[in-house]
Amino acid sequence: MKTLVIAPQPFFSPRGTPFSVYYRTMISSELGVKMDFLTYGEGQDVDIPNVNIIRIPRFKMLGNVKLGPSPLKLFLDIFIILKMLQLFITKKYDVVHAHEEAVFFAWFFKPIFKYKLIYDMHSSLPQQLTNFQFTTSKFLINTFKTLEDKCLHSADAIITICPDLRDYVNTIITKKEKHFLIENSIFEPVKQKNNQQKITEAELDFKVEDIVKSDEQLLVYAGTLEKYQGIDILVKSMKDVIEKNNKVKLIIAGGTKEQVDEFSKLANEFGVSNFIKFTGRVAQKYAKEFSAKADILLSPRSDGTNTPLKIYEQLASGKPLVATRIYSHTQVLTDDVSFLVEPNPQEMAKGILAAINDKELSKRKADNALMLYEKEYSRTVYTSKLKKLLETL
Repeated sequence: MKTLVIAPQPFFSPRGTPFSVYYRTMISSELGVKMDFLTYGEGQDVDIPNVNIIRIPRFKMLGNVKLGPSPLKLFLDIFIILKMLQLFITKKYDVVHAHEEAVFFAWFFKPIFKYKLIYDMHSSLPQQLTNFQFTTSKFLINTFKTLEDKCLHSADAIITICPDLRDYVNTIITKKEKHFLIENSIFEPVKQKNNQQKITEAELDFKVEDIVKSDEQLLVYAGTLEKYQGIDILVKSMKDVIEKNNKVKLIIAGGTKEQVDEFSKLANEFGVSNFIKFTGRVAQKYAKEFSAKADILLSPRSDGTNTPLKIYEQLASGKPLVATRIYSHTQVLTDDVSFLVEPNPQEMAKGILAAINDKELSKRKADNALMLYEKEYSRTVYTSKLKKLLETL
């Protein structure tokens, strides 16, 4: 099966959708799919067998691609379309696997070049326009909605990544058998080419043991520092935590320099800066190291409906997890497998203190979480779902 994967993303970069795209491509390769992989010029090359990465020009002078819709993305997508057309003219593909807005272009060319279309839907595109405050134009939002619905009807297979998105899609399509829910639930180290990861690793200038004493508890959040991640809630909660128990340290791993500066300033204002280590963006192996050494893992997200990738890794970690009780989490998490709290600093602090103080309850929840992961979200489960999808094409 010769497949063209189209990922209009800075691939690979350590954030949600590129991780999802990486694992989908990796498992497809293991299942015998040979792929040309078309993506943006920005990003680090990865090492996946049977995958030929094709990039459009980098346009470095225009800066980096940010999360969500942007004028830069629209500009780069013009070059994605041109490169797609060149590939379609010069090669024959059995399948096009389109991520995000690439499905619009793939849907347009499908009747001409006669391929099967997989729509890998990481989120609803018209919802993204409003969630990221890209536009309030009803015309533009309705146009995206119409296009998205046409793509959902036309696609030969659809992948959604969480129950919320699955339920949304099921209100639109009639052929439910072509729709597969495949959660982003695997998290093996990303294999990068060349020595790009080594360069990033060299920038880490501390050891966990240097900032956490043997009698202290280590709390860890690892992920982006976008507004919806609730980092402000977490930072503010540390004031209440420290008033009750000052034998704790918090590592917040991730974020741009500007984001780190913003939350460092907040930590100073609340008098908790001595208890928080902001690392900024680090290599995946260091984020994993922090989580492995943690006593408690955290997901303070305050908004959204898609389940964060990190939740599955946290379930499988064997560590107690404190997370906010929002739909983004509760599609997967329950009180049996985590400490669920309301998304505000006071409740977050109570959840952290409960996880610290009740060791028996923490262990029981962590054990339950691991069992849930093995049953519903393991690598074996993920692979079997993708294999079943490919067999339908």
